[in-house]
Amino acid sequence: MHSDNKITLSVIVPLFNEQDSLEELFRRLKEVLTSQIPSHEIIFVDDGSQDRSFEILEKLAAQDEAVKVVQFQKNYGKSAALSMGFRLAKGEIVATLDADLQDDPAEIPKLLTKLNEGYDLVSGWKRKRRDPLSKTIPSRIFNFVISLFSGLRIHDINCGLKVYRRVVTQNLHPYGELHRFLPLLAYLDGFRVGEVVVEHHPRKYGRSKFGPSRFLSGFFDLITVMFLSRYMRKPLHLFGIVGLLSFLAGFAISLYLTILRLSGHWIGNRPLLFLGILLLILGVQFVSIGLIGEMITESQKKREDYAVRAMIGFEKN
Repeated sequence: MHSDNKITLSVIVPLFNEQDSLEELFRRLKEVLTSQIPSHEIIFVDDGSQDRSFEILEKLAAQDEAVKVVQFQKNYGKSAALSMGFRLAKGEIVATLDADLQDDPAEIPKLLTKLNEGYDLVSGWKRKRRDPLSKTIPSRIFNFVISLFSGLRIHDINCGLKVYRRVVTQNLHPYGELHRFLPLLAYLDGFRVGEVVVEHHPRKYGRSKFGPSRFLSGFFDLITVMFLSRYMRKPLHLFGIVGLLSFLAGFAISLYLTILRLSGHWIGNRPLLFLGILLLILGVQFVSIGLIGEMITESQKKREDYAVRAMIGFEKN
């Protein structure tokens, strides 16, 4: 095993209750990596599994020094697992794949070849997806909407199989459910994003950890991503414009009614009076929200902390 500063590829595998698939996944990963990318590390991030997953990972780490393991104290979600993996990875290139054996490790070299064509991130495209229609149809709609509103022309934004240049992962800080938007986040940061058709296998063990409700929440997350990408560092530009327009409209209405009142007209029972007052108040509130957002942006430190129960292999660094 090479020293960490010479590692070419870091493979990050987030997992939750995948005891039945881990040994087969490791074997298939090693077959690919040993023959084509000898300088590598495999980082398993156990997201608070309640089965024997961590016990199996301990055995794998004892067998192979390329294996490193992080165990969270509780289940934080896939974004947290990936964020931790990105933080710890030492490779010049970072690959990610799911632990359920639906992603094929043999596809990694294909993604690396595409990356060498000048891309910063290459995502897999499960063109023939081995999932029920209850997942595939909403997923296609979801990907179409994202492509339509963002301008990122890829077919499968949420495929777990991806490769990144290290500079990309250092700029990504996924939290909540934003792991679904990593190619979009990279694209909005100015990185070049591509995709490659990959093989997708039926789920062999267990069941999916994600339900249909994730697609509804995904659209709210898309709004979050678009807002953060454009106004994260300048929230007053959004709230200030809305507030200014509202205040000016309210001021114009109030000025008009004031002129009418001075001309002898009674305005106390006119709905326009209440609209003018409302717009003035809303204008002040929106500007205030923008200023508060600016203060939060100035003081916010972008770092997520997760309770880690155990780490294996990293003491060798």
